[in-house]
Amino acid sequence: MASFDIFDTIEQLRKTDEAFCVATVLRTADATSAKAGGKAAIARDGRILGHLGGACVQRAVRASAQQALASGTPQMIRVKPSEKVVNMTDPDGVQTFKSGCPSGGTVDLLVEPYQHAPRLVIFGESPIATALAAHGALAGFRVVLTDGAETDGEFQRFKIEDTAELGVEARDFVVVASQGKGDAAALTAALQTDADRVSMVASRRKAETLTAKLITQGVDPIRAARLKSPAGLNIHAIDPHEIAVSILAELVLWRNSDKSKTESHDEKRA
Repeated sequence: MASFDIFDTIEQLRKTDEAFCVATVLRTADATSAKAGGKAAIARDGRILGHLGGACVQRAVRASAQQALASGTPQMIRVKPSEKVVNMTDPDGVQTFKSGCPSGGTVDLLVEPYQHAPRLVIFGESPIATALAAHGALAGFRVVLTDGAETDGEFQRFKIEDTAELGVEARDFVVVASQGKGDAAALTAALQTDADRVSMVASRRKAETLTAKLITQGVDPIRAARLKSPAGLNIHAIDPHEIAVSILAELVLWRNSDKSKTESHDEKRA
């Protein structure tokens, strides 16, 4: 049987679309099965791949991993005997977890989240759609493009009727660039995703008219309220690549703004 290699495991997880965490044992005190330098990967479903110690440590790591994935920032935690825990945060600012394990040891761990770049899901087969796909890939987004769009780039493809299978997350970005070809179907599917940011290449009046019609057909008004149109920043763009750059600039602004909000929230909690 081949020996377990945590770095091989981490590399395998990176090749999937799933976010995960890496936990490292930094320090131990008194009797504990955990050893300094020990590492494990924690999958989104809570599986721990590797050895970190007993059940008490594992429970704490799972809870911390959920927090780290939600915030996108590393978590420093300490697991120690229940009778030694006075507050849930130690004087040095480290979050503490109570341990009822008989070993009576204390373990300090660093839990680091690994999240892939957000996805840029593009609806449409227009020149703007394909230009945006090319520019988005260069900017580090994981581009997902409508199946029928003609482009030389190697992108993940999808059919509009299968949009739900993409598993679009709140942190992903969705752009409708259908430009008159199946606008209603594309916008309906886009608004059904869980992305916080949905934009459309269209005039404000056209988008408002189409959205109002879709609401009468059953689209949730709260979901429809997320739509931003016209997509992009006003840089007086004219041709498809210029328009794609304006949209990409707006996406980068949103992405970095979201990061700043998360960091500010974490600083306030600390």
